[in-house]
Amino acid sequence: MTRKILVLTAIDDELDKARAPADVEVIYSGVGKVNAASAATLALLVLRPSLVINYGTAGRINETLSGLVEVAHVVQRDMMAMPLVPRGRTPYSSNLDKLSSGFDGVTCGTGDSFVTSDDPWLNENHVDVVDMELFAIAHVCQRHSIPWRAFKFITDDANNLVADHWIADVGSGQDQFWDEVKALKTVD
Repeated sequence: MTRKILVLTAIDDELDKARAPADVEVIYSGVGKVNAASAATLALLVLRPSLVINYGTAGRINETLSGLVEVAHVVQRDMMAMPLVPRGRTPYSSNLDKLSSGFDGVTCGTGDSFVTSDDPWLNENHVDVVDMELFAIAHVCQRHSIPWRAFKFITDDANNLVADHWIADVGSGQDQFWDEVKALKTVD
C-alpha cells in the first residue's frame, strides 16, 4: 500500500508543486500560524494523508547550521502569556508546549514574525531555527493523530538583514527537499 503524503508549505515561491512526485499532494497554506492551522485542518479532513511534511524556510539561530535541516522538535516562540505561564507555554492548555516529530534533528521556534535581532530566550531554550508555520501544523497533526515531519531550508541569520536574505534565498532549498521526499518514498 502506498503511503499518502501531504506537503504543506506557506507559499509557491518556497516550493514548486509541479515538481512533486506521484502520490504527493502539495498545499500552500499562506504565511503564519493561523493560515497554517486552517489549511492543515482542512487538508487533513479532506485528503486524509498518512504523513504530513512541512517544508519551508527558516532563520538560523544556531550558527553551525546551514542548508536543509530536519526538525525534531517545535515550540511557540511568541506565546507570551506571562505571568500566567512562562513564555512558550499556552495557559489553560493540556496540550504539549514542545511537539516532537519522532525523528532526529533541530529545534524550531515558530512565531508570527521575522526574528530580526538577538533574542536570549531562543538560546536559553535551545532553539536552532525559527519559522512562521510549523508549530501550528504539528499541533493540528497531533490532534488528529497524523504523523508529521518537517524540513527547513535556512535562508538567513535571523538578524536585521533577514528580509533581503530571505527574498534572495526563498526558493533555494527545493532540490534538496524533493530529494528527501523521494528518499522517503523509496522506504515505503
